[in-house]
Formats: sequence, structure tokens, C-alpha cells
Amino acid sequence: MFHFRLQTLLRMRIAERDQRRADLAKALRAEEVLRADEQRVVEEQANVAQRTRLLKSPGAADVDSLLQTHRYEAVLFSQRKQIASQLAQVQAEAERRRLLVVEADRQVRVLEMLRERQLAAYQQEVERQEIKQFDELAIMAVHRREGATT
Repeated sequence: MFHFRLQTLLRMRIAERDQRRADLAKALRAEEVLRADEQRVVEEQANVAQRTRLLKSPGAADVDSLLQTHRYEAVLFSQRKQIASQLAQVQAEAERRRLLVVEADRQVRVLEMLRERQLAAYQQEVERQEIKQFDELAIMAVHRREGATT
């Protein structure tokens, strides 16, 4: 019966790889959320720009509304800048986690390949032993026949 001596280590490496994948998935979800926030802010900036154009149109201009709109534009600009900064950090973290997943996957593959090589060697040895037993049985049968004929 084949027994891979490093099976426990392989299980640990697989668990570590799965954890690394989960960590990467969290970072990618965070990136998606930030991108959605960024898109929301961009859309809001477009809406504010449209309102600003309407407020600046000829006729009775509402100065207070125009000032509030400019302040809100500044707030949106600040939010977008902050989101861009967070997005850069999350992307860097996602890339770091991606590299950890690649390394963990490589470690698992190395152990799996070792297990496969050892299993193949074990199977060859078992086959060699079976052939040896069959040869011995054949030799014994030949000796019995020779002994029976003499």
C-alpha cells in the first residue's frame, strides 16, 4: 500500500493555497467596491457639472445655489482623489496577494509532482515484485515437472 510521507505537508500547503486564494478574492472584491464608488462619484460629478451649466445660463442666476454647487464639486473631487488613492493601495495589495497565490500554488504542484513520482516508483516496484514472484512460481513449476518426469 502506497503511503506518501509528505501527505500532511501537502494538505497544509493546499489549505494555505486555498486561504491565499480567499485573501485574493477579498482584495478583488474591495477593488470592485472602490471602482463602483468611483463610478458613482464620476456620475455625480457629471450631474453637478450639468447643474452648474444650468445655473450659469443667462437669466436670473442663483448665486447661493451656484456656490453650493461649487462646494459640492470640490467635495466630489476630494472623494474621487481619496478613492483613487485607496484604489491604488488595494491594487498593490491585490497584486501582492496574487503573487502569494502563485507561490502557494507552485509549492502544492511541487509536492503533487513528488507524490506522483513516488507513486510511479512504488507501482514499478510492486510490478517488479509480482514479476519476480511469477518467475519463481514458474521456476518451481518447471522443477516439479522435471522431477515428475524423472
